[in-house]
Amino acid sequence: MSLRFTPLLVGVSTLLALPAAMAAERVQVVTSFSILADMVENVGGEHVEVNSLVGPDGDTHVYSPRPGDARALAEADLVVFNGLLLEGWMDRLLDASDYQGQLVTATDGIEALDYHPHDHGHDHGHSDEHAHDSDEAHDHRHEHAHGSDEAHDHSHEHANDSDSDEAREHDHVHGDQDPHAWQDMTQAEVYVTNIRDGLIDADEANADDYRANAERYLEEMAELDGELRTLLENVPRSATVITGHDSFGYFANAYGVRFLSPYGLSTEVEPSGASMASLVDVINDENVQALFHENMTNPSVIEQLAEETGLEIKGTLYADALASEGPASTYLGMMRHNAELLHDALAQAGDAEQAHDHSHDHAHEHEHEHEHEHEHEHEHSH
Repeated sequence: MSLRFTPLLVGVSTLLALPAAMAAERVQVVTSFSILADMVENVGGEHVEVNSLVGPDGDTHVYSPRPGDARALAEADLVVFNGLLLEGWMDRLLDASDYQGQLVTATDGIEALDYHPHDHGHDHGHSDEHAHDSDEAHDHRHEHAHGSDEAHDHSHEHANDSDSDEAREHDHVHGDQDPHAWQDMTQAEVYVTNIRDGLIDADEANADDYRANAERYLEEMAELDGELRTLLENVPRSATVITGHDSFGYFANAYGVRFLSPYGLSTEVEPSGASMASLVDVINDENVQALFHENMTNPSVIEQLAEETGLEIKGTLYADALASEGPASTYLGMMRHNAELLHDALAQAGDAEQAHDHSHDHAHEHEHEHEHEHEHEHEHSH
């Protein structure tokens, strides 16, 4: 009796085994954080299985690798990470896993920005088309990333350190260049081409698909980049916002919004009381229109600034991680969300400022006319 069901049972077991077999045939890719994972999925399509070490809403700066991460790398065909010391822990993890496969540093070949923290919090200004501090922004935008490999080599020098406290501190050291290059979509195009080439090296049989997917994705990125520039053209030149940490330098140079932050490039070290007090003074003295949370930073610092200054928190920007769901759960969606949120907050502030200036000019004109009439009456009386 049971023999009659043997073919059926075999057929069911075969069907159940298919998804596992299909997954095994895909290129196993490990990325350091969620933005890179989304890029890999867009270029790799059906040919890749992607595992992101730092997931949505996670903070790559302070991430500490888990025991299973080394095993994930050991089983991977391709590893993709940002570079420029964003992931100070990556080299030690690669050594621990004894990974021997293809390795993609997404920032190879970008125009990296040198990082210059300022005393009054941390300031990233406008591009030369929008800002009063345009010369500095212009200089930043034309400094090239020849030090990208050097930065990677520097981090690798610490990979062979022992598991001492000093070695762990190196996991979160950041260099002199800003690693958040994906915030400028023209720089992110370099990420995509590096990912495409890495996938082709790891899986030459599907090279045509990777090229076609990358071309489509790059076209979508270029189109959105143009939309963002058009959207933010009307933002006042003096517009300034404060975010959780210094992650929007590339966005500032590309799209013309000035950013301040209580943190530096990394979120690991809490801002000092002196730094917070200085930033409060800046908010009161300069044209700061809005505060923004970041999805992967501690909200208490921004909430403290809002309480001390009365400045409104206008929403949440996505800096180093995608959202777990919703429009900002993809890279393109994240960039669109950030631009629209900034535009809505700053355009309104600009309109209010313009209305205030118009009212002030009108009052001044009325006062001038009143004085003129008074002088005329005085002359007539004589």
